Amino acid sequence: MIVLVRRIAAVCALGAALSACGAPEAARTASRAAPPASASASPASPSPARPPTLAPGPGGMTPVFHNGPRTPGDKTVALTFDADMTADQGPRAAAGERFDNPRLIATLRALRVPATVFMTGRWAEEYPVQARSIGRDPLFEVANHSYSHYAYTEDCYGLPTVDEPLMRADVERAYAAFRAAGVPDARPYFRFPGGCYDRRALRALAGTGVTAVQWDVVGGDAFATDADAVARQVLDGVRPGSVVVLHCTTSAAPATERAIRTIVPELRHRGFRFVKVSELISAAPR
Repeated sequence: MIVLVRRIAAVCALGAALSACGAPEAARTASRAAPPASASASPASPSPARPPTLAPGPGGMTPVFHNGPRTPGDKTVALTFDADMTADQGPRAAAGERFDNPRLIATLRALRVPATVFMTGRWAEEYPVQARSIGRDPLFEVANHSYSHYAYTEDCYGLPTVDEPLMRADVERAYAAFRAAGVPDARPYFRFPGGCYDRRALRALAGTGVTAVQWDVVGGDAFATDADAVARQVLDGVRPGSVVVLHCTTSAAPATERAIRTIVPELRHRGFRFVKVSELISAAPR
């Protein structure tokens, strides 16, 4: 059992920050009501140098990154969150289903946890204010999770599929959606929907310049309701250089925010330092 004192302290530290977040319904209403920012809008701070990427694979194929160096003396870990929304889920969002999770983002901010958010273009269109806020916060980085959240292979968790000639356009459409929402510097990192890819998909995206980012620790938060079980799964799997996959979708991952309140203080107690994916890639052999 995770040490109760640390968990209580972490929860207490969240109080002021979370109370300032506003009601979720108000956040959703504001997000939908606000017009998208211009793609030319100035970022809050100067854009950094181009983030590191991996060299192309054999035949120029898109490279794939799973985890950073396993350096015992540099216990880094990257928490990543998939902000999923498929291209045809607009009516469900309009009916009240929550594909965002503002409380999770507020908790990460309160705990000062850097993170990488893999966002679909459709999610950015539905929640432009949140997308812009995440994208302009130096604590986070936004990466590409496709526009449609349709699969790039057959037989991928029942997801609809993207035809090979349309794969590159699907990635580029997501970046266009980020720009329209006011995200100033989306990273050249791509996560395949469902994590499903093959050589055909890697070849199709070769011209985009992205590095595909997978993971080595599955958070198990998708459709989970037991936050303690999610926390245990993450804590049992993390090693130096790990990439943890979790979700930023209230309807599909309702326990994630509560799990984070346990995961973060416990990993810090173990000597881990939280980083973004870009830092892990920067440290990887290339």
